[in-house]
Amino acid sequence: MEETRLLQWSVIRSIIAIVQWWGFNVTVIIMNKWIFQKLDFKFPLSVSCIHFICSAIGAFVVIKVLKLKPLIMVEPEDRWRRIFPMSFVFCVNIVLGNVSLRYIPVSFMQTIKSFTPATTVFLQWLIWRKYFDWRIWASLIPIVGGILLTSMTELSFNMLGFCAALFGCLATSTKTILAESLLHGYKFDSINTVYYMAPFATMILALPALLLEGAGVLQWLQTCPALFSSLVIIFGSGVMAFCLNFSIFYVIHSTTAVTFNVAGNLKVAVAVTCSWMIFRNPISAMNAVGCTVTLLGCTFYGYVRHLLSQQLLPVTPRTPRTPRNRNELAPLINDKLDDKV
Repeated sequence: MEETRLLQWSVIRSIIAIVQWWGFNVTVIIMNKWIFQKLDFKFPLSVSCIHFICSAIGAFVVIKVLKLKPLIMVEPEDRWRRIFPMSFVFCVNIVLGNVSLRYIPVSFMQTIKSFTPATTVFLQWLIWRKYFDWRIWASLIPIVGGILLTSMTELSFNMLGFCAALFGCLATSTKTILAESLLHGYKFDSINTVYYMAPFATMILALPALLLEGAGVLQWLQTCPALFSSLVIIFGSGVMAFCLNFSIFYVIHSTTAVTFNVAGNLKVAVAVTCSWMIFRNPISAMNAVGCTVTLLGCTFYGYVRHLLSQQLLPVTPRTPRTPRNRNELAPLINDKLDDKV
């Protein structure tokens, strides 16, 4: 009886974790799109900077004030030698995501973001000559095919937004690859990651935002018809961005890897649906098919990764790079930490 109750509570906790993760993620995406489209605040660098400031404050409160999560100590030298490069790529990743949201619909942006597993595998193969099982390569075919179909049939296609989203995938992959080498020995969770990276990212982004968008922001402040409510939405998106990071920490400890992968792909579908209901961006039938194929490909990719991680591969002396087990055949990408905003 006790085991049944524990099992039921585990299932309920997993559902709650996934739903609140979906809620924060979709809310951040919709609020950012609303800021760019409805509030006419067309300054992605400034929005990203506000997000980083709110995230840095939130992480400080959680770790230092509320003490909900212990601080992972990092040597001062390592903060500049290891964390600063990661923060730069982290910053580029978020900025490109916000730039893409300014120019293309949420549905298109989210579909392109699903291209990240393919770029990660390709970069690891090209740069590190990492070996991958043929099933990993096969699982990327529907992802690539779905992206191509979606791009060719997108009715609101914009080249700048498309390039920003695509290079955002490359930035995400680069961040993930760098993480294994730069953060070796430090087992960061999402909150500690934000605690160390957000201040660096704010420092990196503050000057470009001031120089490139400062005059435009001042003009917007003078002409905005509903300044107070608009500022509440803009800074509220920053608070939601931090809450998203905190929700990732909770969902990681409440679900399995397979559940997380499936939930992540369903989350994209929820974001696309909610965006369409709010902004009514046109979506053709073939565009919807392309998005569906991409999401199914991502689910299959996650399933293949799970299978390979559960199977052992006998050691053979074929080449110096022969992987010792199936874990080494899977990409380094940590899907559970890829939604940080």
